[in-house]
Amino acid sequence: MPDNTIEESIRKNASGPKSAEIDGQKVEQHDISEQIEADKYLASKKAVKSRTSGLKFSKMCHSGA
Repeated sequence: MPDNTIEESIRKNASGPKSAEIDGQKVEQHDISEQIEADKYLASKKAVKSRTSGLKFSKMCHSGA
């Protein structure tokens, strides 16, 4: 699931009501804090799977005297 879809979903759910009832059917959303935690979890999984795993490798050399 793309990151922008998750962010849009969180924004949409935050602007809407937590629960709604129509014709005897009740719908309730997850808490915003749970959605944010899920987004953080998915982002951390994606970072671990990346090629560099969040590390940057560079060659260091000192100036010789």
